[in-house]
Amino acid sequence: MPLYEYHCEDCGLNFEVRQKFSDEPINVCQKCGGQAKKLVSRGAFTLKGGGWYQQGYSQKSSCPTPAVATSEACASCPKAANA
Repeated sequence: MPLYEYHCEDCGLNFEVRQKFSDEPINVCQKCGGQAKKLVSRGAFTLKGGGWYQQGYSQKSSCPTPAVATSEACASCPKAANA
């Protein structure tokens, strides 16, 4: 189930609620009972597990360091190009 973020216009509280896509939005603040509005928030997207790397490339590479890379094969390598 997705996690939705809400903001109370009366007390200023920001809170999160897990809801189904089909659930109606919450209109009442959990803390003060004031008017709550759904916020548009940035979604979190994280690649986890084997085979995913932060920059898209493995740290265990057989490629030489970018400073030493002078061959034609290394010229097209993104790791060498970003050095």
